[in-house]
Amino acid sequence: MTKFNEMTKFRVLTIMIFTTILISCNSEKSKNNLDKENLNQKEIESDTLTKHLKPFKSELPTIGLLMYNGVLQSEVIATSDVFAKPTESGKQIFNVITIAETEKPITTEEGIKILPDFTFENCPKLTALFVPSAYDMYAQVHNEKIVNFIKEKNKETEYVVSNCAGAQLIGKSGIADGHKIVTWIGGGEQLQKDYPNLKVQNDSLVTFVEDGKFSSSNGNLASYISALNLLEKMTSSEHKKFVESYLYLDRIQNWKN
Repeated sequence: MTKFNEMTKFRVLTIMIFTTILISCNSEKSKNNLDKENLNQKEIESDTLTKHLKPFKSELPTIGLLMYNGVLQSEVIATSDVFAKPTESGKQIFNVITIAETEKPITTEEGIKILPDFTFENCPKLTALFVPSAYDMYAQVHNEKIVNFIKEKNKETEYVVSNCAGAQLIGKSGIADGHKIVTWIGGGEQLQKDYPNLKVQNDSLVTFVEDGKFSSSNGNLASYISALNLLEKMTSSEHKKFVESYLYLDRIQNWKN
């Protein structure tokens, strides 16, 4: 009887060990399959993302988009919309970067968060600097770091563009004294009082103005005008027309209620 019990115990033990090994192997196999699936998914996601990313190429002209909390996102998006478009053959012709005082995400007036590419400290050399606006410019105009950044970048840039109340930062910096400038509709009178050395244009009549290396617009969607004007100067009228068609601007211009 004892021998029978021992044999029974041995068989049960053998079955348990075999079952444990089998379950372990299946679990490991499932884990490996899951890992492979996750890896393949990551590769797919990576390919989808990297296909659209435009690398920074030091040999290309660099367009810098200044940002700060409360910025009107349309004035950042408009410029990136225009300059990030490739040629008709698909060739990248500009670096388009965002710049802020710190590496922290910028929250736009509309609530969208944007992570800047560079800070004031590590910003590369710029060909053009675009200065956008906010509904309340007090904090920006009284921020010496922002004003000094504009002053320093003006020394190396070929073009400086302001949109809407970004003109206040241009006025504060003094870089465009003696030059024509326009701001948001209704803001010209105060701009002229605050910065008498600027030649402020009548914003009720003027949407965009260019004077030397400086240009400006009323802002918001009019920011496309300042961007497209500079794009044509830096490329050609043919490329400008291609970008306009890419953006369906003709549909907007011809749209009726």
